[in-house]
Amino acid sequence: MKFLRAATFPVSLRQLVAGCAGAALVFTLAAKAEAQGVVKSKYGDWEIRCETPLGASSEQCALIQSVVAEDKSNVNLVVIVLKTSDAKSRLLRVIAPLGVLLPNGLGLKIDETDIGRAGFVKCLPTGCVAEVVMDDKLIDQLKTGKTATFIIHQVPEEGIGLPLTLQGFKEGFTKLP
Repeated sequence: MKFLRAATFPVSLRQLVAGCAGAALVFTLAAKAEAQGVVKSKYGDWEIRCETPLGASSEQCALIQSVVAEDKSNVNLVVIVLKTSDAKSRLLRVIAPLGVLLPNGLGLKIDETDIGRAGFVKCLPTGCVAEVVMDDKLIDQLKTGKTATFIIHQVPEEGIGLPLTLQGFKEGFTKLP
């Protein structure tokens, strides 16, 4: 569950478990990002949405942006950035529509730089989830880039690139509780 590059960065099982456990409550928010959570602030095309999940002692927040393919209105992504509950890791979670080819994973380009691919970890009725623990290099690329293009496949031969603006990402990420 990492973006693969020529030299991949390691994700320990402990980081992954902490990330998944700490972020599991926010998944409900992300699954229906448009319908749930309270918009606390807006930075460019990014929103910080927060809610207090059932049984949680504190509010959980995420930086979120949704994007729909220009030529295929049924192809959309929800991109979520959040901190784990232990505040030691930062996660990038992307929810893609059902029907994506799972073996192809999720590709990412920031401006013209190919960042790599992440595998899908599970599919739910709301979509298929890819997730990575973000390292400082990826965070810096997102903060300084102009466009992040996520690439999914519905057929092996053709990827669908869904560009989203990074305008406001740096400010939103800084303000993310």
